Order: sequence, then structure tokens, then C-alpha cells
Amino acid sequence: MSSVRVRYQTFEFGDTDIHLRTLRDDQQFQDAEHIAEDLGISSASWPHFGVVWESGEMLARLMHTLDIRGLKVLEVGCGIGLASIVLGVRHADITATDHHPEAEAYMDSNAVLNGIRPIPFVRTGWEDTDSRLGRFDVVIGSDLLYEALHVNLLADFILGHTNPRCQVTIIDPGRGLHGKFTRRMVEIGYTHDSTQRTDPDIPASYTGHIMRFSRVAGAQAPDVQGADCSTP
Repeated sequence: MSSVRVRYQTFEFGDTDIHLRTLRDDQQFQDAEHIAEDLGISSASWPHFGVVWESGEMLARLMHTLDIRGLKVLEVGCGIGLASIVLGVRHADITATDHHPEAEAYMDSNAVLNGIRPIPFVRTGWEDTDSRLGRFDVVIGSDLLYEALHVNLLADFILGHTNPRCQVTIIDPGRGLHGKFTRRMVEIGYTHDSTQRTDPDIPASYTGHIMRFSRVAGAQAPDVQGADCSTP
């Protein structure tokens, strides 16, 4: 099988240029050793990690201005990792995760392109219990809620990897599950920022949802065992 085709792009964030090596488009595929297949990643979804989606670019724009002083940041489902690279260029304490077996190699090559140290990366799924990750002050992600089962998986994964005082920012392009996810996050003890839609870093033309949540030290989550998140 021939190698996948790639492209090189530059994204501007103020005076900062971020260079990325990505897949040429979302029609690429290479899984000769069936590693992705064994992880449940189909040929149709295989290339999704390797291109820059609009929501991922919006998340990166938020990360360009995030106050990162003294904070440990985790990107969930990083894909090609634009937001993580932006944070790496800013010398943030950033760790990236993704389920895709090729994500780390692209992250490493993009760190080299931008002249920064490799971004710490852990390949993991949301159902995995991975002690290597630890806990974080900030969790970020974009375009993660593809299926209804992702609502609980993602929320519980975040809960398991955040400090008692934390911030969460998830950007969703409007796949229809942001309401369920918001309710689940509130159920497990996070406060939802209801004023999140306006942000100077996000163009007014963007129609997706910017979901922000926070938790403060000492707050206790309610007993949510068996919570029903089935309503829209």
C-alpha cells in the first residue's frame, strides 16, 4: 500500500505562526498492520485525526490567549494536535491524548516543525483507566461527541483526570449532544458557564458551541450512580 499523502499548512495566531504537517485530506488511509482496526477505528474514520477541523482551529485560538501560568493542561482527543502545539509554543505544561495510533507520530513531527520540545502524549481511550495521566487543572477538547455513549464516557474520563479545582473547555460543532453533555457535567459536580458563547477569540460566524465548566476545591459531586442522560 502506498504511503498517505500529506500537506503542510501555516496557521496565524496574532504574531505567532504555527506550522503543521497534516493529512492531505480526509480520504487518506493506511493501516497495513490492522492496528487501528483492532482498536475499533474504521477505514472511514481513520483519517479524521489527521486534518484540521474548524472546531479544532477555534480551540487553538482560545489556547493562544489562555492564562496558563502554573496550570497543567490536558487535551483530550487531540487529533492532529493544533491546540496542543499552540500551547507548546507558549511553553505550557501540556499533555495530549488520543485513541488513534498515528496521532503521536504527527504530534512529534509538528513539534519539530515549530522548534519546540515533544508534547507529552498518551494514547488512551476514554474507557481506559490510565494511571500515567494523573490529574490536571485544565482540560480541553474539540469535536468529541459523535455518539450518545460518548457523553458519559467523556464526562467520567474528565472527572477522573481533573484536580479538585479545575477548568474544562470543550468546543462542539453542533452534533446535537452538547445539551446532554452539559447536564452530565453538572450532575457530576461541575458548574456550567452559561455566558460562554461570546468570546473575542472566536469569530462571530462560528456556529458551534463553546462549553466551559469549572469546579472549585471542596465542592462535592452529587450521587449520580445510574443517572439518566437519555433526554435531548
